[in-house]
Amino acid sequence: MKGAFTVTDHPGAPRTAWLVTALAGGLAPVCAILLSEAAPVGPLMAIGMMGAGMIGAAAAGRLTTGVVLALLAGIALAALAKGLGIAGWPHPAALSFALLIAAISFAARGALFARSAQDKGWWIALAVVGGEGAMLFVAWAQPGALPDWLLALLPAQWASAAIRTALSGTGAALAGSELAALAGTAAATLLVAKLWPRRWPYLIMFTAWLGLSALVLHRPSLAEANQAEAQALPAAAR
Repeated sequence: MKGAFTVTDHPGAPRTAWLVTALAGGLAPVCAILLSEAAPVGPLMAIGMMGAGMIGAAAAGRLTTGVVLALLAGIALAALAKGLGIAGWPHPAALSFALLIAAISFAARGALFARSAQDKGWWIALAVVGGEGAMLFVAWAQPGALPDWLLALLPAQWASAAIRTALSGTGAALAGSELAALAGTAAATLLVAKLWPRRWPYLIMFTAWLGLSALVLHRPSLAEANQAEAQALPAAAR
């Protein structure tokens, strides 16, 4: 991974980039979990991993740095949720697999930003994390406010569904479409990063992203199906 996915001429990111990484990947989701027992653990873990992995990889110019930071964030947030009794670890292997796939996928995007935008890549990563995080917050705070097709386009939503399914006690197998989407986009993104500055691989990446989003939309995980059913019950009662 070092030769293909490390930016050897990366000028290095400022200290601000690492402060933002710590804030988005650790402090913000930890505070959210501590301040509210009703905090959505899955989305917070996904956004925390995304912030640590994507911004960290873009700041360092190294894929492995992003993967390690994302895994550390995911494990720490999962341990915090378990310690507070908000979520358990019924299937540690399934949870570990979901965290690993999500970490690689998020770090891959950060590595691409570092390769394409050099020391400005972490700004792009921050914008992506902020945008997807805002949409997940809206989806949690106002169920039904965002259309399903829009949420199906978000890798953060894929990771959130996979993590919530693993935490639900059913294992990660029932989030197969989300895990496949995360793995597929990671592979396509790393292809673009490896072949940079060639631009034609972007067509493969965007085609894979749209195709895998369609897979997620038409084959929701158990967590997504349960959420949709819960939202439908009050409507049916009316």
